[in-house]
This record gives sequence, structure tokens and C-alpha cells, in this order.
Amino acid sequence: MEFGYIGINYKNANQDIMDQVSFTDSRKIDFLQEASVQGIEQCMVLSTCNRSEVFFFAPEVHAFSAAEKLYRSCFPGVELKACIKSLAGTDAISYLFRVTAGMESMVAGEDQILGQVKDAFDLSKTLGCTGKELNKVVREAVTCAKKIKTELKVSEQPLSVSYVGIRKLEEEFGIRGRKAFVIGSGNTAALAIRYLYEYGADGVCVCSRTAEHARQLQNKFPGLSIAAYEDRYEQIAESDIIVSATAAPHQVIKYERLKPGRRAAFLDLASPRDIETEVGKKALLLNLDSLNAIVEQNKKLRGKLLEQGQAMIEDALLETVSWLNSTGVDRTIESLQLRCDEIVADSYEYLNRKLALNSREQKILKKILKASLRRLLREPILELKHTDSKEQQDEYQKMLNELFQLKKEE
Repeated sequence: MEFGYIGINYKNANQDIMDQVSFTDSRKIDFLQEASVQGIEQCMVLSTCNRSEVFFFAPEVHAFSAAEKLYRSCFPGVELKACIKSLAGTDAISYLFRVTAGMESMVAGEDQILGQVKDAFDLSKTLGCTGKELNKVVREAVTCAKKIKTELKVSEQPLSVSYVGIRKLEEEFGIRGRKAFVIGSGNTAALAIRYLYEYGADGVCVCSRTAEHARQLQNKFPGLSIAAYEDRYEQIAESDIIVSATAAPHQVIKYERLKPGRRAAFLDLASPRDIETEVGKKALLLNLDSLNAIVEQNKKLRGKLLEQGQAMIEDALLETVSWLNSTGVDRTIESLQLRCDEIVADSYEYLNRKLALNSREQKILKKILKASLRRLLREPILELKHTDSKEQQDEYQKMLNELFQLKKEE
């Protein structure tokens, strides 16, 4: 049995291609069922916004080409030649370990992929498309990913400027119980609103040049209130925290227009800047200059942590590959033991006819015959199990098949 991978991900395909090669739930089921017919005995489909990939075990080399052909048939009319990739053996297993640990993700070290791998495996298991080999590889990949997550805490080094900014506000000013005001309605503003709520802001208000955009945000955050863009300075005077994240080509908060009021903190997430730097003279002001420096530091730290994660993967990989190598000779060992049982049965029947044995002596005779033959086979079996080389395993198995006249698999 050989482990294989085939698929497309964000590293080798643009978003247009990724949109076209997504597996719906129905398509996953069809693929898994057809894969079984094609001789791909164990299979898992992992489909996310950034990857469309298949991991499988197959007994024959030709099944790899069958897997690629089946994959291509799922997306007729899509040109996949330049972006489809495949791996086999240890390389494919190593890749699955890295994917599960978030090391192949667009945001390296993210946690979401771990749950997506588990969901993909659960579907395959429910449809009866897994076996002991795939169960083992996925289980070890998940276990290793959890260990990396728990021990290294890679995802706790945030790379989102919005998150870094809100966390910095929490550290230097405090958010819980504060009134917050957000200017802007794009993705950055939406993330800022989400994190403000998570940190316990006591009410969040938003304003946007386009009122409809503000209302769309209100649909996502039901407790959100809306202010008119023209009234932003009045709202600023009543707020503790002001976050600005617009796409305006000019500054939207001027120093001279700020009204005297409560002590406040300003977070500027825009480029070019939304808030005049002079605001920092009378209030806490955080902008992209300081936040990007933190993000870069976090990236470097994540990189170092991921190097440690790769070392942890290598250790787990060696153990998994060793286990798979040992299972590759299971059928030969089972055939040897069956051959042993046949010889014991023949010898016992002959001796039982020639000797007048009582029932107790018959049991003893059968046990001695079986133990003697198993003892003879013990060393060859141990040698077979402990051989890491696939080529040497194949040689040993061929030799044992010939020497003991073992029945070949149909």
C-alpha cells in the first residue's frame, strides 16, 4: 500500500482556478465512491477556500494515475495542467502533517485547518472510505498538530494588523467597559468591530460615507449603532476609543476639530493615514507605523516557532513511516502463520492416527507442534518487521513466498 497526494492549492493556482476546483459535499461523496471502484481503497478529500486536495492509499502504482484522472474529471473544462501537483510515499505523508499543523496555510500556523482536516476524515470514515493505514496517518497528523499548537502556541503571535491594533489598545488603554467608535465599513473596520466586542467594549458605534455599508455591518453585529459620517466629531467627543479604517485619500480626523472631552485612545488602521499625527499630543495614538513593526516581529517569531514545529513533525513522521513499513509485511506474516497452522494440522492428524493418545495428550501434542513451528518462524518474522527498506522487504517477501509456497493474493 502506497500513500499518495494529488491536488491544487493557493501556492500553485490563482483565485480564479481555486474557485473552479472547489469540492461541494455532493462532489466529495461522488469522488470517494468512484475512487473505491477505481481501486483507491482509502481516500480523503480536503477542500477549503485555499486548497482542493486528495490524500489516499492505493495498492498499485496505476491507481495514482487513476486518482489524477478521477480528480480531473471532477472539473471538466478547467485547465489544470500547470497547477495540479502530486506526491507519493513519505513526501505525501510529510505534506499532510504540515498541512494539518497549519504550516502550509496562507497564514502560517493558523488553527482552522486542523478542524477542516478532521471534518474531511470524518466524512471519509462515515462513507467507509478509510482503513487502518489512513486512520493511522491522519490520527498521527492531528496528534502532532495539536502538540505543536499546545507547546509552541504559534497562532498566539497575531499577523492581522486589526487584531494587533486592538490588542495593543487593550494593553495600553483597556477596552472592557469602554465606548468605541469606528469610522469605516470595509473588511478592516469589520475586523476591528469584531475584536472590540471580543475584548468587552461597552457598545460600539460605526459611521461610513456610504450609509448602506454601515447598515450591512449592523446586520453582522446586531448590537452595533450607526452615526452619520458628518457627525463624527460629536461621536468622537462621546467615545473612549476611536478606530479609523477608511479608504479615503485624505485625513478624516483633524487635530484642530477635536472637541475637549474625556480621555480617549485613537487607533489608525488606514493607509494613507486617517488621523493627523498631532492627535497624539493630547491622546494615545496608535498607527500602522508601530503596528506593522509588531506584525513583522510576530512573523519572525512565528518563523522560528515553525522551525521547531518542523522538527516535531520529523520525529512523528519517522514513527508513522516505520509503522506503515511494518504493516506492509502483515499479509506475508499472516500467510506464514496460516501455512504453519496447515502443517501443524497435517502433522497432528498423522500422529494422532498412529498413536493411541488420550484427549489430554492430544492437546499437548497440538500445542507442542504449533509452538515448535512458530519458534522456527520467529526470527524471519522479526527480521521482516524490522526492515525499513521497502526494496529489502519486497525481496524477503518474495523469498518467503517461494520457500514456503505461500498462497499469493488474488
